[in-house]
Amino acid sequence: MIRAFLIYSLCFALLTSCGFNKLFLVPTKLNQETKQITLKGKNDSTVVYFSGETHQPVFLKNGTDTIHSDFTIQSYVFESSSGNKLNGWLLKPKNGKSEITLVHFHGNAGNLIRQYKTISPLVKHGYQIFLFDYSGFGFSTGKATRKNVLKDAHSALTFAKTLPEIKNTKLVVYGHSLGGHLSAVVAAERQNDMDALVIEGAFSSHQDIAAKTAGFLGRILVRENYCAYKSLRNYHKPLLVIHSTEDETIPYEMGEKIFNNANAPKSFYRIEKCHICGPRYYTDSIASKIQSLLRFQ
Repeated sequence: MIRAFLIYSLCFALLTSCGFNKLFLVPTKLNQETKQITLKGKNDSTVVYFSGETHQPVFLKNGTDTIHSDFTIQSYVFESSSGNKLNGWLLKPKNGKSEITLVHFHGNAGNLIRQYKTISPLVKHGYQIFLFDYSGFGFSTGKATRKNVLKDAHSALTFAKTLPEIKNTKLVVYGHSLGGHLSAVVAAERQNDMDALVIEGAFSSHQDIAAKTAGFLGRILVRENYCAYKSLRNYHKPLLVIHSTEDETIPYEMGEKIFNNANAPKSFYRIEKCHICGPRYYTDSIASKIQSLLRFQ
C-alpha cells in the first residue's frame, strides 16, 4: 500500500511538473506554407497575406482595403543558437530616421501577428522596433521551451545589432511579461550590447508565478533554470520597471520585487489598466521615461 502510494505520488509530481512548465509557453504556430490568415474583429476582419521566404506580411481590412499605419514592416528570418530559424520584424517610422531602437521580447502566447500591437504605439515617438517570435511561435521553427526562448532572446539581440538601420542607434531592450523576465536575464549578461532596459508586467521568477497558481506545490515542482530578480543584481545600466496595479495576470508585487532587487540607476512606473497595456494607454509618458533613461548614458 505504501509503495503504491509513493509510486502514485511520484507520477503525479512528474506529470504536474510537466504541466506547470508547459504553462509558461503557449505559442500559436504557423505552417511554413501559410499564405494568409484572417483575424476577426468586432465589426470587421483583417486578412494578413504573407509572401517570400521571410513571410513578409501585408494587412488588408476585410481582405480588400489596405490598412495604413505610421510605420513599415520589414520581415526577416535569422538563425538562433538554439538551432532554429526565427522570424523577426523591424517596424520603422515612415517619417524621419530613428535614433533609438527598441528590441522587444514579447509575452508567452500567440505570435507576432498579435504581439506587435503591444509595442507598436511607441513608433509614433520616432522609435524603431525590432521584435521576433521565439522557437515554436508563428513561423519560427523548432519547439517552444524555456531553454530555447532564452537562447532565442540572445540571438535576436545579436542579429538586431547587425542590421544597418539599427547600427549607431541607442538600443533599449523592452520586455513584456515572459519577455520581461527574459530581458532581465539577457541584460545581465549583455549590458555592453545595450543602453537601457525596460521591463513591463514581468514575473519575478518561474517559481514565484507557479506559487501564485498552485501555492507551495507549484514552487516545489517548477524548475527555475534562470531568474529575473536574481539576474538583475548583475545589471548596472539604466532600468525602468513598469507594472499595473490592475494586472490580473502577474501580481503587482512581483514588479516591486524585480525593482527592489535591481541596482541604480532605476525608476519604477506604477500604472493602471490591463496586463502589459502600458504602450497603449501611457504611450507619451513611457516614451518620455525612456528618453530620461538614456540621459544616464
